[in-house]
Amino acid sequence: MVVRPRPSLFALLFAVQGSILPRVAPKILGISSSALAVVAVERVWPEHFQVGPGIAPFTLIGIALSIFLSFRNGACYDRWWEARRAWGTLILETRGLARVLPAVLGPEQEALWRQSLRRVSGFAHALHASLRGTGTETEAARPWLPASEADAVHPSPADATLAGLSRDLGRAFRAGNISDIVFGMLEQKIAALAQVQVVCERIQNTPLPFAYTLLLYRTAWLYCLLLPFGLAGTLGWATPVATALVAYTFFGLDALGDELEEPFGTEPNDLPLDAMLRQVEGIVLDALGEAPPPPLRPENSVLS
Repeated sequence: MVVRPRPSLFALLFAVQGSILPRVAPKILGISSSALAVVAVERVWPEHFQVGPGIAPFTLIGIALSIFLSFRNGACYDRWWEARRAWGTLILETRGLARVLPAVLGPEQEALWRQSLRRVSGFAHALHASLRGTGTETEAARPWLPASEADAVHPSPADATLAGLSRDLGRAFRAGNISDIVFGMLEQKIAALAQVQVVCERIQNTPLPFAYTLLLYRTAWLYCLLLPFGLAGTLGWATPVATALVAYTFFGLDALGDELEEPFGTEPNDLPLDAMLRQVEGIVLDALGEAPPPPLRPENSVLS
């Protein structure tokens, strides 16, 4: 995720880092070159441009394209924001368990609450590995699990980690070490963690319909390639500049929507999952009385 202070007006106009411009620059240059060729032909053979389409048709098409582009980007941002809320809930519930478990279980059950907190961190690591695709979930969770479970293979290690947490607390409940009220309260927090996993998996496994992207991409290309024919007669050599601005807006928003559509990726505008995972890990280690790792800092204004 791009993290940088608000620049001045001059810096804002010419900022490249954190901008979508590097991704769309080849398309803008290609469309500007095409517009330049159209203007050159219009200057050499003006008799073929005596009757042009004018700007009116492009105005109507541009309005329709802008509305459709806004709809797609809104849907992409909803996915990004829902994913951010899910990981915010994960951090919140981790803080709650780190505060509640030692208080309600007490020093006489220190081994239980310490193992429970380590399972929470193992769940976060397994979920992170599943969403980022950086390695197997089991390997990510292994350092945080009991030795007897470290090498177990599960279809969903993150879910298995929560199941182990419920199993440990259920065993303590049956033994009479915790009351039904305490067990119910803790199980609600475990259910909240499971809800986070469900939300993240739904976002990851249900992309926007490909037809939206295909339709928008084709229409934007056709619009930008044909636009110089409507502008060449009135703007002349300024046509490539106007066309480049339109192309930058359309293709920039399209590229930004692509990044927001997959919020768990590693693009500059995706969620900083590494930093949020480090935050969860720090909360758990601090509750266990161990030195937490330092929080991740942005590198070149990008927080991973």
